[in-house]
Amino acid sequence: MKVLMVNGSPHKEGCTYTALKEVAGALEKYGIESEIFWVGNGEIAGCIGCGACAKTGEGCFREDVVNEFVAKAGEADGYIFGSPVHYAAASGALTSFMDRAFYSGGSKMTGKPAAAVVSCRRGGASAAFDQINKYFTINCMP
Repeated sequence: MKVLMVNGSPHKEGCTYTALKEVAGALEKYGIESEIFWVGNGEIAGCIGCGACAKTGEGCFREDVVNEFVAKAGEADGYIFGSPVHYAAASGALTSFMDRAFYSGGSKMTGKPAAAVVSCRRGGASAAFDQINKYFTINCMP
C-alpha cells in the first residue's frame, strides 16, 4: 500500500513537512509506504475552467507540478494533503494546486481514502482543515 502526501507549504522542510513526516512514521509502522510530494514555492496558476483537461484526458495545458502529481496519483492507494494555515485557509498555492489536480485528475483519486493535515500558530485550523476536506467529499473519497 502506498500513500501519496502533498506538502502545500512554500517551505520544503517547514512545519507542514514535519507534520507529514510524523504521519509517514506512523504509517511505516504498519508497513505502509509513503512519499511526500512538495508543491514547491513557484507560481501555480489557478484553474480557468476551460475543460481542456477533461476533453483530452492529457492533463492541464499548463506545464507545472500539477501534471506531475496527477501522473503519480493513479499509483497511490491513499492521499494526505498538508498545508500551513494562511488567514484561516489552506495556502493559496495548495488551493490552486488542488483545484486543478482534482479537476484534471480527480477520477484517479475517486474512492480512495484521503486526509488533511494543517499547521498553524494561531487560529484558523478548523477552517483550513474543512476547506481541504471538501475536495475529498466532492470527489467521493472516504
